[in-house]
Amino acid sequence: MTTMTTRPGLAARLTALTKVVELGPGRLDRKLLNETNALLQRAGERLKLSSEHTVVALAGGTGSGKSSLFNAISGLELSPTGVRRPTTARTHACVWGLEGAAPLLDWLQIQWRHRFSRASALDKGDSQLHGLILLDLPDHDSIRALTDTEADRLIGLADLVVWVLDPQKYADASTHRRYVTELAGHDAVTVFALNQADRLTTEELAELVIDLNDLLRREGVEHPSVVPTSSVSGRGIESLKSVIATAVARRRAAIQKLEADLHRLEQRLAEAMPLGEALTVPSSVDEARRMGLTDALCDAVGVPAVGEAMENVYAERSSQWVGWPYLRWIDKFRSDPLKSLRLEDVGDEIRGITAGSVSAQSAEVANAVHALADGLSVGTHPVWRTAVHQAARSHAGQLPKALTEDLTEVAPQLDRVPGWWRLLKVWQYFLVAAFLAGTAWLAVGLIMPGRLPAGLELLGDSAAWPWVALMMASVLGLGALSGIASRNFVELGASRERERLEREMRRRVAAVSATMVVEPVERELSRHHAFYTALRDLSG
Repeated sequence: MTTMTTRPGLAARLTALTKVVELGPGRLDRKLLNETNALLQRAGERLKLSSEHTVVALAGGTGSGKSSLFNAISGLELSPTGVRRPTTARTHACVWGLEGAAPLLDWLQIQWRHRFSRASALDKGDSQLHGLILLDLPDHDSIRALTDTEADRLIGLADLVVWVLDPQKYADASTHRRYVTELAGHDAVTVFALNQADRLTTEELAELVIDLNDLLRREGVEHPSVVPTSSVSGRGIESLKSVIATAVARRRAAIQKLEADLHRLEQRLAEAMPLGEALTVPSSVDEARRMGLTDALCDAVGVPAVGEAMENVYAERSSQWVGWPYLRWIDKFRSDPLKSLRLEDVGDEIRGITAGSVSAQSAEVANAVHALADGLSVGTHPVWRTAVHQAARSHAGQLPKALTEDLTEVAPQLDRVPGWWRLLKVWQYFLVAAFLAGTAWLAVGLIMPGRLPAGLELLGDSAAWPWVALMMASVLGLGALSGIASRNFVELGASRERERLEREMRRRVAAVSATMVVEPVERELSRHHAFYTALRDLSG
């Protein structure tokens, strides 16, 4: 047995169709997807079978004379013909060259008792038909549902179909609506035999042939091949055999049939999913859109509010350490600014801000996700647009909670005291001590002049008092300057801490959004791009 050799174009197109079937579920109509899958299966099976044989099916309605034509072509009485009610119940096959045909006949499901061989007749001028498997199909309009189904099945499997038409019913709707209108693009593998020509005059036959050609063209058969035949007079039998012999000799009918089937399916796929500008749709989420989503989610979960609260609390907390002590002591007589901010427990408060923002702004989280999907699905088919939105929202229920939990982990420890705060506090209290010492010096000198014990006479020396006063003024100045400088450093530190916190929170928001939004969307965009690339490759 020789397997079918296909041209590269067909193999590539079948590969593309395989990709369409793989990516089509949920996007293509189920019926169309099933037909696509069936064609792939049929093509794969036919291409594995003998390329030395061409399957030609005689199809037609009841009384069209299929069986008589089958016998006339084979030269034997192989298929029974009816008299009172001429119908064909089972498919009969006549094979010219039986070697290697058995697997193909098994695939066609032709019963053994209905298989006939014409190998012995090759010396009678029929060598041109070597490799032909001629099928006499059941009537497609039979009242028997079983035969009707078998006829449809074999019409789909045959490499070339010869439609046998009755001159009185050649325009019968059951044939044209169910079959002929589906043959657009199958011109090369379809022949129309206007049978029983012996019943017509030459003028009537010519008129019918012209009318049938016009009818077929209107139904989409661009180049109809019409052969008038008569199994009674033998008219046209040789012409029909010549048409069949040409197809058999070229060994191309099977490939042409698959190509025609593929072309028709391609047109239906193009109608269902127009290519248009689909391949201009991005297959991934660009950096600008990622940043836009991160910005929107940061706003939705209140990252700027958390950063601002942290900066304010940092600055207020520092006043307990780096403010000029005298001012702090005075502030004790005023209301506590931390209490006015309701930030006594800084860590819990910050966590509350974060959690509350996520919960309160869940609608904004949804809006941010929706905006991303909208921007990426512009120009896509409604089915794919819906799929992109569904992918973006695939974790919508878990996204706010995930953001809350992740951001809560980075809530700042605002009760942490930097080392320089401690050093500055020691320095400031040293200045306070120096100022108190100077004050005590002056007080002792003024209160106890001339009564100081030995060794402390300097305290009562009025000449030293100006220097003591100058020292005290300097201490106050140093204290004030260090307080001002420390406030500047605190503000700078608070700003840096805010930036660090917001940067870390933003990083975590970006990571969560990448996992729960961007990745599902990119999988769908990649699927969309691969699907339409396959459709483009399918068209050759």
